[in-house]
Amino acid sequence: MTAALRRLSRPSLNQRLRAAPVMTRSLMLDVIDHTCRRFPSLGQSERTARVMRFVDAEAWTDAALALMELELPLWQVRRIAYDEGEWHCALSRERELPDWLDAAVEARHADLALALLSAFIEVKALAVEVSRPSVPTVRPTLDALYEPVACENFS
Repeated sequence: MTAALRRLSRPSLNQRLRAAPVMTRSLMLDVIDHTCRRFPSLGQSERTARVMRFVDAEAWTDAALALMELELPLWQVRRIAYDEGEWHCALSRERELPDWLDAAVEARHADLALALLSAFIEVKALAVEVSRPSVPTVRPTLDALYEPVACENFS
């Protein structure tokens, strides 16, 4: 899944989001298919049904926010601002921190739903990169002569 996320979502899906003038059903379904781990595992729960109702109604911003709530429960929208024809969105794990202390993930686009989903994909890709250790882990082998000893002084 991680290789698929990096291969499909990071370069191509993110580029498709940036290049798209408006959100479409097929683009939203591609985001769900290629980046969402929790969505398929929940089956037809109320939360997944809610996202799909928004998609069916073409309520793209609501669908993006519901998808973020489902897939990124520890992240929150920190800021949504419209400036010079573009929506600027920031997602954060620590929304109450001052801007200069927070490590928010930001994205921008002329369409609000596409800006939100671009930030969503950045967070998902960041989570994949962070979860992989930079150094391979090796289990230590215990020496055959090693025996733990309790060294307590009760006097």
